[in-house]
Amino acid sequence: MVSTPTRGTIPRASKRPSPPPGHDGGGLRSRLRRLWDYIEGKDKAPNSSTYYLILGCAVALTAIGVMMVLSASSVEAISVGKSPYGDALKQAMFGVFGLIAMYVISRTNVIWMKKLSWWAMGVVIMLLALVPVLGRSALGNQNWLDIGGISIQPSEISKLVLCVWIAAVLARKEKYLNRWMHVMIPVFPGAGAVLGLILVGNDLGTAIVVMSIVAAGLYFAGVPGRMLAIVAAIGAIGATAMTLISPNRMCRVTAWLGMANPSCTADSDFTYQSTNGMYGLAQGSWTGLGLGQSRQKYNWLPEAHNDFIFAIIGEELGLVGTVVVLVLFAILGIAIFRVVVRQTDPFQRTLAGGIMVWLLGQANMNMAVVTQLLPVIGVPLPFISAGGSALVMSLCGVGVVLSLARSQLPPQERPRFLPRRSPKTTRKRT
Repeated sequence: MVSTPTRGTIPRASKRPSPPPGHDGGGLRSRLRRLWDYIEGKDKAPNSSTYYLILGCAVALTAIGVMMVLSASSVEAISVGKSPYGDALKQAMFGVFGLIAMYVISRTNVIWMKKLSWWAMGVVIMLLALVPVLGRSALGNQNWLDIGGISIQPSEISKLVLCVWIAAVLARKEKYLNRWMHVMIPVFPGAGAVLGLILVGNDLGTAIVVMSIVAAGLYFAGVPGRMLAIVAAIGAIGATAMTLISPNRMCRVTAWLGMANPSCTADSDFTYQSTNGMYGLAQGSWTGLGLGQSRQKYNWLPEAHNDFIFAIIGEELGLVGTVVVLVLFAILGIAIFRVVVRQTDPFQRTLAGGIMVWLLGQANMNMAVVTQLLPVIGVPLPFISAGGSALVMSLCGVGVVLSLARSQLPPQERPRFLPRRSPKTTRKRT
């Protein structure tokens, strides 16, 4: 006997609502939507896991960097009569200093950066202006200043300062960002001064990173899309022009594209570095030759401990090692992105977004160069490539993001350097 539903009742099958028109139910679109919601983490209350993911990835990448700098630089150092541990010890020293700076910044309120942004911008422009006059040149780029026996790279300092300065300027103009004049002044003159001084030192790679920081600042500040499209077009035209007026860059691009260029000398192999980098990745196979067993570092691969250290990672640690580095950068990017989307203050949102694009964009550029997806443009791999200024400023940038992540948590849930002591309980005598 089949029972029929009485009046006022609904059959069980009709309780499930039908998907709206155009909705694919459990299809690809909804899965991508759920994945994006998971990455953003908006549906979850902020917790300390984001803070520790950022901290853990930064420390892990720094440790990998010191280890790989030791492996990649030791042979070349011995060949010129230097200590095999010199570069690694220097990298470790800057790493310790950067970690201390990261910790101190993470325990402060970033508002102090907003107040000092104009002063910091002035100091950076002054340092960049000294580079063409008093700076030291290496490998065709003049980027370094020797101060008190320590070499600093003002262009690396300018990346973090530019993130802070653009965020401070655009936050004050939040209500007027739909007007060209307020978007352009003073962002374009200030960023243009930094960009021009970097290009005087012939460093197009750093200039592209700086342009991406400017674009990120405009985007996260809320500049309209049509203005962003025009700014992106201007940046692309500028980068193309800088390439066309430099014979060396044109030779690199045409060699990367496999095109003949009569202006390039026959005895110069502009794909030598990238080719040997690919040899290193190929020799590493799945699990690598073993830590310290690279063959390309025997003066076959120029800048093995710097711009092309990712190739040494692939050769010694194999595909497994490169995937570990990629995963660490991916986790770092997702965690920083969660900090960005949870920000309500325009200064903090723009600052965190600029740092995210700086670190992740530069990492992608470096790995794309090593894998021949881009021509050789000379940008270091953040946290890993040898270079004290780059490492310290990258860790300071992470410290800023950690400060923002910490401020999103309730006071009782904020990470502390030392765990809280549980209150002592006293027993009552009976």
